[in-house]
Amino acid sequence: MNCRHCKQELTHVFCDLQTCPPSNAMVKPALVNYPETYFPLKVFVCEKCWLVQVDELEKADAIFNSEYTYFSSYSTTWLQHAKEYADYMTNRFGFNNNSLVVEVASNDGYLLQYFKEKNIPVIGVEPTANTAKVSIEKGIENIVDFFGSSLAEKQLKGKADLVLGNNVLAHVPDINDFVKGVKIALNPTGVNTFEFPHLLRLVAQNQFDTIYHEHFSYLSLTNLISVFEKQGLEIFDVQELTTHGGSLRIFSKHKEDQSKAIEPTVAAMLKKEADAGINTLEYYQNFQAKVDQIKYDFTSFLIEHKKAGKKVIGYGAAAKGNTLLNYCGIKGNDLIEFVVDASPYKQNKLLPGSRIPVLNKEAIAESKPDYIIIFPWNLKDEIASQLDYVRGWGAKFVIAIPELKIF
Repeated sequence: MNCRHCKQELTHVFCDLQTCPPSNAMVKPALVNYPETYFPLKVFVCEKCWLVQVDELEKADAIFNSEYTYFSSYSTTWLQHAKEYADYMTNRFGFNNNSLVVEVASNDGYLLQYFKEKNIPVIGVEPTANTAKVSIEKGIENIVDFFGSSLAEKQLKGKADLVLGNNVLAHVPDINDFVKGVKIALNPTGVNTFEFPHLLRLVAQNQFDTIYHEHFSYLSLTNLISVFEKQGLEIFDVQELTTHGGSLRIFSKHKEDQSKAIEPTVAAMLKKEADAGINTLEYYQNFQAKVDQIKYDFTSFLIEHKKAGKKVIGYGAAAKGNTLLNYCGIKGNDLIEFVVDASPYKQNKLLPGSRIPVLNKEAIAESKPDYIIIFPWNLKDEIASQLDYVRGWGAKFVIAIPELKIF
């Protein structure tokens, strides 16, 4: 395997999570007796450009298809984040009814709706037809396709005042062509922002459950500087965010655009990453041992409480939870009776690999579990607040990342 950015041969393994099905490939009850396809989930680090990555074993168009089950609007925390972003960007860059905002991977219109409320023209680019349909029903124009240089050249060339993408940059197998598309779509003074989970936080907080087949790359400012420079774009600002357990928001522009100064935040973040050792192989060499410790602690918790006669369920049929369950070898519902999810698109299906049933919220009060594992730990405060009523019968919450914690 060669690096998807610089083409260097990859020989250094960062993390090996063995094999598992794609983490959002929910199993329909009618297919319960049919086999699933498992793919290796081995992560490499490039010692030349420091891009951390998995191979594209499951093709993107097979993952992001018309049955894709992730809809952004089911998290109130994420909706609030989207609204705050729209307000901030409009105030900072003065977007108005003569501007054009293009969101790549616009999902169900969770974010563009807030620009639309300001009468700012918007276009969403979204390859999953079922989520795009929801966005279109909100009155948002959509291009139902994968974003890249070809699409940008044909439909968006030089039109966009803002090209944004939240949690999409890690999802693209050809990161060079994807960023080239941004270069083509932006007008001469246009701005681009991307948000993505920060590799620095992944390592520091043992966030191995954010590794799955949808995430082809694991990103830092260090490895993105050269990706953007190669396409004639310049990163001029960076912000640290609390979303998804710790993310970065980068701002880029045409290299020829002299109207925006390079903020001190860029040099500061590069130094922070360098000080942590992100551009040394030693930085990546002990992660597997931390991953395995989480596996041992989590499975021990499940077995111990099963023996004690306790009832354990999960909350959130999230991709990160499926990575955890599959690496820990959890099969069937003997240790975790079921998982609850707010999204009707996931209810009454089975989790990939583990085949644990997914039910609606009413199942919690009906079963009165002793422990509720919150798989989307990045939303633990929101979820614990929503489920505060379970304290009435003494239920406790559990998270496995960055370490096992009962609260």
